[in-house]
Amino acid sequence: MALLQVEQVSKTFGMGGKQPVHALSEVSLEVEEGETFGLVGESGSGKSTLVKCIVRLGFPDSGTILYDGIDVPKARGADLRRLRREVQMVFQDPHASLNPRMTVEELVGEGILVHRLEPSAAARRERVVELLSLVGLSAGDMQRHPHAFSGGQRQRIAIARALAVRPRLLVCDEPVSALDVSVQAQVINLLMDMQAKLGLTMLFIAHNLAVVGHLCQRTAVIRTGQIVEHGPTAEVFGKPQHPYTRELLDAVPIPDPKATGWLRSGPNSGDER
Repeated sequence: MALLQVEQVSKTFGMGGKQPVHALSEVSLEVEEGETFGLVGESGSGKSTLVKCIVRLGFPDSGTILYDGIDVPKARGADLRRLRREVQMVFQDPHASLNPRMTVEELVGEGILVHRLEPSAAARRERVVELLSLVGLSAGDMQRHPHAFSGGQRQRIAIARALAVRPRLLVCDEPVSALDVSVQAQVINLLMDMQAKLGLTMLFIAHNLAVVGHLCQRTAVIRTGQIVEHGPTAEVFGKPQHPYTRELLDAVPIPDPKATGWLRSGPNSGDER
């Protein structure tokens, strides 16, 4: 059974007497344990609305969302506590998602404290040091505040915070789109390393198809709240069946105009290196 199952999920927003917006229309997808699943589409396509429903920052009007057999919208008690620990999110903007009044130690250690994962303050502090080292930061950064770091470093802190509670599913909502191009690759490589080391399952949401092609084994394409195409990433990007997918791919810049294909260096490119 898939770790995450989304079946026939719909969500409509009222517009104060205006025509309602159908953000999601009978969306279905499955994420297998251990894989990185990509969800791509332009701004306003419904990606973030779906993510909010998956992590309980919003609720669907209809349909079902199951995480490891738990009904996500209806979860209560022990199921809800497990859901909140095992499903973690990395948001788009690390500047907005990190409390500026908290130190790095407090930010990363908060989940450990809330979920009672370490028996003492000393053990919690040791765990924070371990997590910071894992994402390329040091113990010397623990008493600093988010404003003292670059955008890429703040996103590393956000990733450490998400990993602190030992999640099984990491939901990444446009995690590099707010970063400079020069640091995007560093964060993507970090996520790939973390998945390999920790056995994470990842749902990766993006509008940057080059990033998704490099990172994800399977991909779904969403347009105006509907999944229009899905399958192995190499097939979806290599032989797109839907006109919208072809439009997205045509918009991807190719650094080398002599290249025969734009998907060159990712794990799904089929290159023999």
